[in-house]
Parts: sequence; structure tokens; C-alpha cells
Amino acid sequence: MAEKANLPIGIEDYGRIRRDGFYYVDKTRLIKDLLEHIAYVNLFTRPRRFGKTLNMSMLKYFFEIGGDSTLFDGLEISGEKELCEKYMGRFPIISISLKEVGGDCFEAARRILRSVIGDEAARFAFLAESDRLSEIERQQYRKLVALDDNGEYAMSDELLSKSLLTLSRFLHKHYGQSTVILIDEYDVPLD
Repeated sequence: MAEKANLPIGIEDYGRIRRDGFYYVDKTRLIKDLLEHIAYVNLFTRPRRFGKTLNMSMLKYFFEIGGDSTLFDGLEISGEKELCEKYMGRFPIISISLKEVGGDCFEAARRILRSVIGDEAARFAFLAESDRLSEIERQQYRKLVALDDNGEYAMSDELLSKSLLTLSRFLHKHYGQSTVILIDEYDVPLD
């Protein structure tokens, strides 16, 4: 008798689900649909618990440079050889969740947002030494990840307000490839 896969209750990381053999309903057709109807911005609006976070995680694993293509073996998208060759593992990805960017006051939310942006920027530590960026750009990158005396990200409000654009521009310049930005739970700070 075949062994049954476990349900991934509470697991929203596509890579973990695939690597650890959890039950997964193949939604990789979404990738093909997005690529066939390319838009500058896509907004996914579905009720809570509809798999938006898992789908965004799947998109990150598919498009991100250096990703593990074996995570898509046996799934519908793997049959789309041309799409996979052209798009899989080809883009720098900025992926953030604003789920925790709330709080009792504006200052608390801003501090958490700095942390979310700073943590994501820190994934790209190579930018601090990239020979494809100017010295001024490398200094600007270092300001995105600089910490204050309390170990919190110290970026100014001005830098925070344009942080995703700045990081995206640096990644584009480093890789010579457009950056994909995935923002989950974008509405939480609005609440």
C-alpha cells in the first residue's frame, strides 16, 4: 500500500512542502497563466485561507535566480519546457510579507516595516561589494541594512519610503535583469 502524504497544515512555504513530501495540489498552471497574460502589476484578491501566500511562495521559487528547479518536477508547469527555460530561475526576487506590520501605533508599525524591508535587503549582502554598482550605490545599500545601537534597522524614513525601489534598482543593475517584487498581505498596514 502506498504511503500517504501528510497535509501541510499551517505550512505556507512551497519549497518546504515539496521537499518534505507534503500533500500538494498542483497550482503551477498559475505560472503559465501569468506569463501568457503579462501585466506590470498583478493583484490577487481572494478570501482568507485561499492559498495566496503559498502561491506567492511558489512564484518566488519558480522565478528566483538560483532556485531549485527540481521542486517543480512532475507538476504541470514542468511540461512547459519553453516557459521553464525562458523564465525559471531567471529573475532577482524581492519577497516580503506585511502580515506583521501592524501595532498599537504608527511608530510601532514603521519599526516593524523597517525590519521587514531590512531583513529582505540583507538577503542580498553581495550588493555591498558588487562591482556592478557604483560606490555611492553600495553605500546606499549598506544604509538599507545598517543597524542602530539597539540592533534595529536604522534606515531613515526617506530611505524606507523608497527602499523597495532602491533595492529593486540595485538588483536590476547587478543581474542585468528586471526584478520581480512579491508583496503578501499588502493590506495589513492599511488596517
